[in-house]
Amino acid sequence: MAETSAGSQVCETCGATTTGTGHLCRPFSSVKPYVCEYCGAETDDPRHMCYEQVEHLKFQCTHCGRLAAKSAALCHPKRIQGS
Repeated sequence: MAETSAGSQVCETCGATTTGTGHLCRPFSSVKPYVCEYCGAETDDPRHMCYEQVEHLKFQCTHCGRLAAKSAALCHPKRIQGS
C-alpha cells in the first residue's frame, strides 16, 4: 500500500483507496507478528486463514477474487450466494 498525504492508502494491486490496513489485495501492517482476530494465533503471514475465519467468509472481491468476512475488507465486494 502506498500511503497518501491524508493518511489513507492506495492499494498497489487494485488502486482502491482505503483508510484501514485490512484491505486484502495486499495487506499492510507495521506490527508483527499479526494476531488473528478469529483464533488468536500469532503469525508472520498477513494472509493467515484459519478454520474459524473460513466459517465467517461471506464476501468475494469481484476485482481480485479474495474472500473476506466483512465487505469493508474488499475493494469490490459481492456477497457469496448461500452465506
